[in-house]
Amino acid sequence: MAETPQFVLEERHGPVTLISLNQPDRYHVLSYLLRLQLAEAIDRAEADESVRCLVLTGTGQKAFCAGGDLKEMTDPALRPQPKSQEEARKAGLATERFRITTLPVVAAVNGFAYGGGASLATNCDIRLASSTATFRFPGSEMGLVVGAAALPRLVGAARAKELIFTGRAFSAQEAYQWGFVNEVYEPDELLPRALEMAQTIAKGSASAMREAKQIIDMAIADAERMQAEANKRLRDSPEQAARASAMRQKITGS
Repeated sequence: MAETPQFVLEERHGPVTLISLNQPDRYHVLSYLLRLQLAEAIDRAEADESVRCLVLTGTGQKAFCAGGDLKEMTDPALRPQPKSQEEARKAGLATERFRITTLPVVAAVNGFAYGGGASLATNCDIRLASSTATFRFPGSEMGLVVGAAALPRLVGAARAKELIFTGRAFSAQEAYQWGFVNEVYEPDELLPRALEMAQTIAKGSASAMREAKQIIDMAIADAERMQAEANKRLRDSPEQAARASAMRQKITGS
């Protein structure tokens, strides 16, 4: 039997768990297996009372996360066959878990973060970025809503509409100016700085931070539900299917 590839790596640094996306040949695309392994990593962290903070990054320096797996999304033959409804639910909620978890989460955005990858970064509590990182919310190109729930609270409504409607890429420096990322570091400094911040966070009161996170994020929950409902209506419509296929052709050439 073939060994299951490890698309998510876990590494302990005292009270901090470093979670690394690990499918560099596909730029850490959010495949079903990667999402399932991501959810399982969060399960383990939440079950361990000695874990006080999470850091999320991608291996290498080119990509943080390329977003949704267009091959799985557009080719029925490649769509996963979940072993159970619970497994499917777990994989489906994997990226949202970083917002929902009571643990503080620091994203170390080491490269480009597009689509679902940009949303994954948005779901983290704090975003630190490499100076080479770029971000993009191309939902409208795909016929889906991406980033509308949380992005306005970070960059303001007008800027969020610009980024979502145009789908243009923006740099780490722009992201910092607008308040989307907290700090920008040189590539070699990024992960050490993220781990350093996480160690500082881990010294605080877990119960106080849990309550603070819930209060701060309270307004996002309703918007996230509305966004999920909108995407249910849009997903697999003739227009959305055509747009997804066109984007796959553009990116992969197949």
